[in-house]
Amino acid sequence: MTQAAGLLTSPSRPMSLQAFLAWDSGNDRLYELIEGEPMPMSDPTANHEDVADNLCDLLRRHCLEQNLPFIPKRSKLISIGSRNGRETARRGDIVVFDQTEWQRMKGLSSSAMAYVAPPLVIEVVSTNWRDDYLTKLAEYEAIGVQEYWIVDYAALGGMRYIGHPKQPTLSLYAMDTKTGEFGRPQQFRGNDRIESIVMTELTFIAETLWREIKEYS
Repeated sequence: MTQAAGLLTSPSRPMSLQAFLAWDSGNDRLYELIEGEPMPMSDPTANHEDVADNLCDLLRRHCLEQNLPFIPKRSKLISIGSRNGRETARRGDIVVFDQTEWQRMKGLSSSAMAYVAPPLVIEVVSTNWRDDYLTKLAEYEAIGVQEYWIVDYAALGGMRYIGHPKQPTLSLYAMDTKTGEFGRPQQFRGNDRIESIVMTELTFIAETLWREIKEYS
């Protein structure tokens, strides 16, 4: 998802995560908290929304069919932590929660968000693809996300990330528990079978996935 340019407000001091979650923007926009400042999200295109919604539905159905202990959710905040006392919370296109963590939150009155690193985060690439391939990659790595998918269904990313000629690509970054870093990405295109440590037993090839997430409802 993309950020809209500029701030709606300029708080006199950095906003804490708790204050941000209680904050009423006075409009229907979605926001992220970036180093203590609320940043409005730009409205996604219809294609972006369909791909993210349908992929989330597809993964939710897969978890149920395979009895996987995960809960995929759309547009949930992820706590990234703080730098120099300024907190950041990103809003992932799809956030896959551990089932135990989701059940724990159901017993709380606080906002449903990823307070701890979720097993899987998925970003659907928009025109500001650098955020997904650079900024968010580093942030999700830093907090220990197990797997990060960049779904570039429209081949918008730079050639250094998805190759030449450009084609729809799913880039999967998996955490190396020994180094605490993401390894080299696995990339799936065309007839490549998608393999995931978190979402086990996937049967899709990349080309089928593009079709499914565009048509599945």
